[in-house]
Amino acid sequence: MHMRLQFGSQTKLVVVICFFWWPIVESQVSNPLPKPARALDATLQDYAYRAFVHPRTGIPFDGVVPSYLTGIEISAMRLRSGSLYRRGVESFKEFVIPVGLREQPYVERLVLVYQNLGNWSTTYYSLPGYIYLAPILGLLAYNGSDLSASNLPELDFWASEEAITINFGRVSPIPVGTVAKCAWFDLHGQVNFSSLLTGNVCSTTEQGHFSIVAESAVPPVSVPPAPPEHTPRGHTHSRKYIEERIWGIIGAATGGTALLVLLALLILWAWRYKKRKRLRELERAADVGEALRMTRIGSMRAPFALATRTMPNFESDFDA
Repeated sequence: MHMRLQFGSQTKLVVVICFFWWPIVESQVSNPLPKPARALDATLQDYAYRAFVHPRTGIPFDGVVPSYLTGIEISAMRLRSGSLYRRGVESFKEFVIPVGLREQPYVERLVLVYQNLGNWSTTYYSLPGYIYLAPILGLLAYNGSDLSASNLPELDFWASEEAITINFGRVSPIPVGTVAKCAWFDLHGQVNFSSLLTGNVCSTTEQGHFSIVAESAVPPVSVPPAPPEHTPRGHTHSRKYIEERIWGIIGAATGGTALLVLLALLILWAWRYKKRKRLRELERAADVGEALRMTRIGSMRAPFALATRTMPNFESDFDA
């Protein structure tokens, strides 16, 4: 009975340890959601790839965004890397891609995903002190070998000879006393400014998100937080996110191993304790068993049995 109480208390201790320790492991595995802009890129990549019902190389296919992102336009174009490097793309929406485009790592086929954020531009790319004269336009490159894939990391690509140009066409009027300039947001959220070319044209040598902005004449108004976003197929696999997840999994695995070792030691201790108790019970039973009767033989006392199981036979019995 005492053994059962001790083993039951040890089991409850393990359960309590698991109860308080598991949220720590879960927090290490389930990292916080990525930044809204990066989560949006993953969602738009997913829906842009769905437009490839009957894919053809070099033909743009317009995608359909989910209802909670109404107002955003997306399109995707699948290209061969060699052909893109030699010929470029004369027109992909507002983008003109020259010859000499390189990507890293190299893939045989890649997909260019176009984004027009429309009235969502300030929600995902807030720029205090500036006003947008044109919507945010995005151009990102992904591996095109599997058109059913989602949560793909972007390829690094750059123009090695001439710059990529973005023709914004008609833009909002420039406020009096300000100068319009190009704004480029890289994949890390850093903004870079450059001079606007003739005809509302910006240029770049890398992928990212682009717009035309001007300094605001009034104090910046705080932008409301972005609405909760549903990413159908998980989080985007940016480099930082992957590193954090790997470390989280390592921490969870280490903690889980430690817990299993602790549980195994507790079970081993309980088994040994039960075995030792059983041996003590057998020894105690042997000590309290029935003793043999004693008789006196000369000056000595010796135990004797009342009868024997096998009666002795004399050799003379066999001779008869």
